[in-house]
Amino acid sequence: MHGWTKKTLVFVMVAALICTTAGFSALAQDQKLQDEATAEGMIADFLFLRPLGIVATAVGTVFFIASLPFSAPSGSVKVAFKKLVVEPANFTFHRPLGRVDY
Repeated sequence: MHGWTKKTLVFVMVAALICTTAGFSALAQDQKLQDEATAEGMIADFLFLRPLGIVATAVGTVFFIASLPFSAPSGSVKVAFKKLVVEPANFTFHRPLGRVDY
């Protein structure tokens, strides 16, 4: 890739990330006002949050395993497992589609 193409690609990716995170904040505030999820919320959840949750669960699992030599002697294995593996997995697989405040 040429230098300007890489710069353009990086700029577009950063702009998309910023726009996406701003939209999720507004979506989260809207969800708190409603009891049931909207179609838009379900689509955003399915397309963005669930894949990110799967990645977070996988990365958390890797970091949990890597942290075992440090968390085992300190007695914090259960806390590390909960924070790094269980919470991302629950967010990804156990909450209703479109509900980010669940």
